[in-house]
Amino acid sequence: MLQVAKTALEKEEQDIAAEKERYLAEHCPPLSLPGSLQDLQEYCKKLHAKIDEVDEERYDMEQKVQKSSKELEDLNQKIFDLRGKFKRPPLKRVRMSADAMLRALLGSKHKVNMELRANLKQVKKEDTDKEKDLRDVGDWRKNIEEKSGMEGRKKMFESEA
Repeated sequence: MLQVAKTALEKEEQDIAAEKERYLAEHCPPLSLPGSLQDLQEYCKKLHAKIDEVDEERYDMEQKVQKSSKELEDLNQKIFDLRGKFKRPPLKRVRMSADAMLRALLGSKHKVNMELRANLKQVKKEDTDKEKDLRDVGDWRKNIEEKSGMEGRKKMFESEA
């Protein structure tokens, strides 16, 4: 089994090497350098001209790609705008107490009681001085009648002083 795999691997490597040589022979002709300096300079000028052509083609291709990607973005934006806002589905009302919700969220292990008033202490309300004064004042109309006119104002200043 290992022998068969080893031979298959070697054959595959040979096929890859042969394919590589064939591709290079087809696309890259063998390099024949001229002997004189003048011929070498001409050859270099030709190579530079080919490089310039390839760079121009590459630049043109990049511009086309950028233009098409920009168009795609614009079209995607138009599609998004045309769709508009998403409609929300109508939600169903769930009748569940706060305790039941917390039990569902936290599980049955946690005991949570939402009756906050059950934990409060009862406190007796004591009368404050302001409340006593309000009760003693009585009807507000009597107060207004007493304070009306000059005599009422005179009483006010005398009581404050």
